[in-house]
Amino acid sequence: MSVDTGRKLASEALGTAFLLAAVVGSGIMGERLAGGNVAIALLANTVATGATLVALILTFGPISGAHFNPAVTLSDAVMGGIPWKLVPGYIAAQVGGAFLGVIAAHLMFELPAISASQHVREGVSQLFSEFIATFGLLAVIWGVARRRSGAVPFAVGAYITGAYWFTASTSFANPAVTLARAATDTFAGIRPVDAPGFIAAQLIGAGAATLTFRWLVPALPAVADRVVDRGDVDVS
Repeated sequence: MSVDTGRKLASEALGTAFLLAAVVGSGIMGERLAGGNVAIALLANTVATGATLVALILTFGPISGAHFNPAVTLSDAVMGGIPWKLVPGYIAAQVGGAFLGVIAAHLMFELPAISASQHVREGVSQLFSEFIATFGLLAVIWGVARRRSGAVPFAVGAYITGAYWFTASTSFANPAVTLARAATDTFAGIRPVDAPGFIAAQLIGAGAATLTFRWLVPALPAVADRVVDRGDVDVS
């Protein structure tokens, strides 16, 4: 492994870890302070996640592209933005970092390092929500990256903030996030049995968005420029 590749993988792992620490930690804090008001807890979770995501993309984007998301990595590889040989490492770093972030959040709030979630998230509406959430996320990434690449961090953060509220699933939109959130029995959790359906819906949504934007944006070539090294493409 080259030094440059090592830096990219470390960037993906560290960035995804901080993302999950924000998602889970703000969920715990919000629930504790909301006095039983779920709307207030969700609002706290939403604002913290969206703001942290913007900061993380700005921080790690120039190093690895700040994907933090296997669906984004696969989409970028399909479009020629990242070599396929880096994809397994990226995904492994994202998943590993996601679990580290959950553990960090638990330890900060004096909880067991890992606890299987009991939060039920099942049904067709939940799966369709994840399809929509991930389609929208990749649409934002591809649409903004090709025309105003510097705005990607803010566009992605804004989209995730909104999608928390307009999707029934609260917009996981990320297979690594989904797997790790199955390991937290807190506000942000998802039952392990519900996670595979979420992941399938997310991957289908990402693929549909990528194909759509190859047609929708004429300036988007069939083979994309290499955007990873410039940090033009994220996500969550």
